[in-house]
Amino acid sequence: MTEPDEPSTAEGLMRSRFAAFKRGDADWLLRTWHPSTRPRSLDLTDNPRWRGLQIVDTASGGATDSAGVVEFRATYLQDDGGVGVLHERSRFVREGDRWFYVDGDIRDE
Repeated sequence: MTEPDEPSTAEGLMRSRFAAFKRGDADWLLRTWHPSTRPRSLDLTDNPRWRGLQIVDTASGGATDSAGVVEFRATYLQDDGGVGVLHERSRFVREGDRWFYVDGDIRDE
C-alpha cells in the first residue's frame, strides 16, 4: 500500500484520514493520531462502508497554524442499506511539519 503524502493543513489531514478509513489503512490512521490520544491499536474489522465526506467548517488549521478544527459529515452504508452519518468536530495540532488528529466531539444529526 502506498503511503499518502504528508498533508500541509488540518483539512488535508482530515481528508487523508477519511480516505484511510475508507480503504481500511489502520497504519496511516495510527501514524496521524497524536501520541497523547492515540490508541495502542485500531481494529477496522467492523469498519463501515464509508461513502462520502463533506467539510462543514474549518477554524485555523492552515499551513502556518499550530492548531485547527475541522467539522465534517461522513456518510456510510448501514447494514439495512440505509445511509448513516457521522458528524464530528475534530481537533488537530501541528508539530514541526506534521499535522496530527487529537480528538473530536460527535454532533447529533
